[in-house]
Amino acid sequence: MARQSVLDIPVSKIYPLLLQKAERKGRTKAELDEVIHWLTGYDMGTVDQSMPYGAFFENAPAMNPRASLITGKVCGVTVETIDDPLMQKVRWLDKLVDELAKGRPMDKILR
Repeated sequence: MARQSVLDIPVSKIYPLLLQKAERKGRTKAELDEVIHWLTGYDMGTVDQSMPYGAFFENAPAMNPRASLITGKVCGVTVETIDDPLMQKVRWLDKLVDELAKGRPMDKILR
């Protein structure tokens, strides 16, 4: 069986995993939604949850121009060195959620 790319998985499958990670560390859905809004411009209450995760980033209403300030490693990969712009956006959100889960203050996460 072929392995499914994260870019093909619907937002409805990814979002609960991001929320679970944040809530496990005492953060809230509102904080996660604020992080997602800061990065992409999406209001998670109105997002088409059936949209593939790749399309979620490709169609983001307002990618934050400060996103390039997101640095560090996610799953052993340095986010600022990722060549594929779409995968870099995915990893930027992963990094922000990691920071949220680690208890970093919101003003630091939202650069």
